[in-house]
Order: sequence, then structure tokens, then C-alpha cells
Amino acid sequence: MLNRNPVTVKEPMNKKLMAVAALAGLSFGAAAQGQVNIICSVQAEWCNMISTVYARTTGVKVNVSMKGSGEALAQIIAEKENPKTDIWFGGTGDPHLQAAEQGLTIEYKSPSLPQLHEWAQQQARQSNYKTVGIYSGPLGFGYNPELLAKKKLAVPRTWADLTRPEYKGDIQVANPASSGTAYTMIATLVQLMGEDKAFEYLKGLHKNVSAYSRSGTGPIKAVARGETAVSISFVHDGPGEKMQGFPVETITPADGTGAEIGSMSIIKGSRNQDVAKKFYEWALTPAAQEMAAAARQFQVPSNKAAKVDARVPDFKKIRFINYDYAKYGASAERRRLISRWEKEVNSLPR
Repeated sequence: MLNRNPVTVKEPMNKKLMAVAALAGLSFGAAAQGQVNIICSVQAEWCNMISTVYARTTGVKVNVSMKGSGEALAQIIAEKENPKTDIWFGGTGDPHLQAAEQGLTIEYKSPSLPQLHEWAQQQARQSNYKTVGIYSGPLGFGYNPELLAKKKLAVPRTWADLTRPEYKGDIQVANPASSGTAYTMIATLVQLMGEDKAFEYLKGLHKNVSAYSRSGTGPIKAVARGETAVSISFVHDGPGEKMQGFPVETITPADGTGAEIGSMSIIKGSRNQDVAKKFYEWALTPAAQEMAAAARQFQVPSNKAAKVDARVPDFKKIRFINYDYAKYGASAERRRLISRWEKEVNSLPR
């Protein structure tokens, strides 16, 4: 689960960060250049790496608060009269689109846009340039092969497999009210099956779910540590756990899935917008985006010139739905679907 405590970056640069900065062609010892307050909705190691490298190479004081995208949006809404955040980095794109729709973020048309993949540019266009795509990754399943073997369970290969009775108590997924990952799951299923069938499916899935975590990364961490057999997760979160020696594998459902467009937005009325824009431009560069893999994060970077790590899921081998980011990124649609999930699914016994 993401750490939700604010972090001021002051610690000495470790060897790994120095190596990353050197590869990016960055130097240290810059004079102080103000400060920037960031809500970071990617995993902690990535948040720490980008904030530390940026602070040490620019002299900017970087204050980071780590939150899942649903919680991040809730904080930005709560602080709209007196914003304490300058920039929101990462997390699923739907809440970023909702923040744009509600006037919580500013229009900023980056000169770097032509360097980005079309899906990242589309995210910017449909928000009237109030957000931008910085990475993309597919939704799928994480599983613990050792635990499945011990329980004599097959690897789930379709959405329908997860409702089979033998998986009762062996699946974890996040709560869509706080997690962009889980909301992406609901929106994906609605588009794949039709809304009523999707909610019947979610009722069946509910019977097998042991816990709904607050953060989208919580379930795959539970899988990796043998606390549950299967998770519904973004599959790019799997390789980092595996690199730490945990028994975890990932798969995308054969019947189709959606993908997140992780995004970045500058908060309206924030105190350090000029500094925030400089960070925003830096975060769109190939060198900055390649830090994701160095932090064991394996999404597809949005800059076309960024190197793609071999552990990044091969989009050509995945069956994707035609995900309607504009429709499911609308505030009213998100509220309606989450409310229906709370009433019809989460209220049921397990």
C-alpha cells in the first residue's frame, strides 16, 4: 500500500540514484530554485527516485505526499479553496480527467506534446490540456504460482474464471472508491460485458474476494507475499515484486481488458506554478521517464524516444477493449458507477 505520509527529500543520494542521474546526463550541486509540492500516485520507489534526482539536479526543494489516485483526487477537491499541492504525478488517468472537468487543474499545452505517443496526446486533448499521459499499462491478474499449486488451483485466464467457487477467499482487489485501479476494472467490465451483466459479474466475484484494499498496488503485494492467491492488478506491478524474489506472475484476460493512461496535472491556484511547469517538462523527457524501470516500474513510457524495458508488457500480445477514456473519466459517471458498486456489490455478504 502506498505510504500516505508527506516526505521532504533531504537524505543523501545513494549509489543507485547517482547512477540513474549519470545515465540521464544530469549533474549535481545546483543552486536553490524554489520548491514544488507533489502528490505522487505511483509506487513509492519511483516517487522517491524522481523527487530525489530532481531535487539534487535542480536545487528545487521537493515535498512529496504519496497517495493512490482516488485519495489524491479527494485531497485536491478538499483543498480547492487553498491548494497545498502544485503538481499531481501519476495514477490512473480517469481521476485526472475528473479533476480537469471540475476545474481543479490548469490548462498547460506542453511544447513536448509532439514527442509523445498518440494516446498521451489524446489524454491532453480531451482534457483541454489540463492533464497529459505519462505512461500506460494493462489491467490483468497477478497470481502466486506456489500458492496456486499448493491449493491445486489453475491459473485464471479469463474474467469468468475468477467467479469459479474454488477461488473463494483467494482473490484480492482494491476498493474503487479509493483506487483508480479498481475503478478501471469496473469501467473495463462495463464496456466489455454491458453494464447490467458487468454488475452481475461483480456480485459473483464479490463472493470470492477476501479483502478490498485502499490502494491498487495492495492486492499484488499480498499475492507476492503469499497472503492471497490471485489479484486484479495492473500487470506492470508484477515484475518489480518478482525482482525482489517474490513468487508472482501476471496474465491478461484472454477475453479482453482495459489499460490505464497514467497522467500528470498542475493544480489550479497552487503556489509554485512556474516551478511546477518546469518539473512537468522534465517529467516528459525520455531520461526522466526511463527512471520508472530503474525503480522497478514497467509501464510503457509516453515519450516515444524513451527506451522501453524488456519487462514492460508487450501490448501487441494483449487483447484490449476500445476503452472510452472520455466517458469513464467523467465525474458523474465515476460517481454513478462507484455508488452502484457500493449499493449492489459491496453491501453483500461474502
